[in-house]
Amino acid sequence: MKFGQVSNPEEIDFSLPPTPSETFQLLEAHKQKEPLKIAVGCAKWNKADLKGFYPRGTKDELVYYSQQFNSIELNATFYNSPSKEQVKTWKDKTPEDFKFFPKIPQSVSHYSRLLNTDEKIKDFVDATVLFEEKLGMAFLQLHDNYKPKDFDRLENFLHRFPKGYPLAVEVRNQEWFSDKNIREKLYKLFEDTHTTNVLVDTAGRRDIVHMRLTTPTAFIRYVGANHPSDYDRLVEWVKVIKKWKEAGLQQLYFFIHQNIELESPLLAAHFIEHLNNEIGSNLRIPNKENTLF
Repeated sequence: MKFGQVSNPEEIDFSLPPTPSETFQLLEAHKQKEPLKIAVGCAKWNKADLKGFYPRGTKDELVYYSQQFNSIELNATFYNSPSKEQVKTWKDKTPEDFKFFPKIPQSVSHYSRLLNTDEKIKDFVDATVLFEEKLGMAFLQLHDNYKPKDFDRLENFLHRFPKGYPLAVEVRNQEWFSDKNIREKLYKLFEDTHTTNVLVDTAGRRDIVHMRLTTPTAFIRYVGANHPSDYDRLVEWVKVIKKWKEAGLQQLYFFIHQNIELESPLLAAHFIEHLNNEIGSNLRIPNKENTLF
């Protein structure tokens, strides 16, 4: 994942910005007694990226991965919308509590740029709903040159998106965050359409770790810098999540990347250990014995 990559991570201030009052107000308004639902995972399960994670002789990487993690940020669907048969195959290989978070195809977000995408979205939704209880939430990642001048396209897309299908959106262009009026207009659209606002914690773009939630779900894409500070940054996230949980957070979806995918399983295990200790969750901790870094 090259977006936000820097050559000098030791010079970056990785401190998390304060949570805006609007986020706490939203969480308080949705506060429930049900326990916080948590999904933590990596972006991919293939052996080529997660070098050293799989025991020697592993025959099916998804089967092993899903025994270690409870979810996957399914980047594979960004390149090709999955068939119904593929979705059923993935679903049948995983445990009952496993969740998939499929990425909306680039044919929608990057090539069509949200124009005339009804048929493509229908195909994507018709296939991915077959994950059934294992469907977590789809997410739409807009190109970093997709700017607020095309706000109307995004607005139309979200209003036309199938109701009841959970969706998160990640905007990347700096213009979405540099002007308060534009930011607030975007957040209101997300709130009105029950769209989750994706937070991205990456070294070179500190503006997109905005801490602004638009639903009682925190969808966080954490990008390590292949630097020792990656571990301390995750501990800081645990402290924030504890506050959000106390305020009324209902779902936490946390996915760990690195610019060079080497230690993502180790980072995830570190995060889960601290999260379990801090908030009393009981997430399984990925096996680190086979990880040879």
